[in-house]
Amino acid sequence: MASECTAYRDSKGGLHSSPEKATLEDLAGVLGRVGDEGGMTGGVARMIFDKRVEIERVFAEHDAIVARSAEAKAAGEKHEGGSPPIHVVK
Repeated sequence: MASECTAYRDSKGGLHSSPEKATLEDLAGVLGRVGDEGGMTGGVARMIFDKRVEIERVFAEHDAIVARSAEAKAAGEKHEGGSPPIHVVK
């Protein structure tokens, strides 16, 4: 008898049994080959997936710092000396 199943397609068209597996395959594709013969790619993709919240937080903080720096430059803020001022972001 025929039965219904749900599959999730990755960006290359491969079918997977869960959205997580399809996402991991896409992440591995973005990473390319990591390590000898690409053997580490799956593990690195899993680590990125598992630490997504922390990784997104780090990039959000980075983007905020870059945006503030660009705003300061656009506003014409200048500093004396060879090194830029240090701003602590909490």
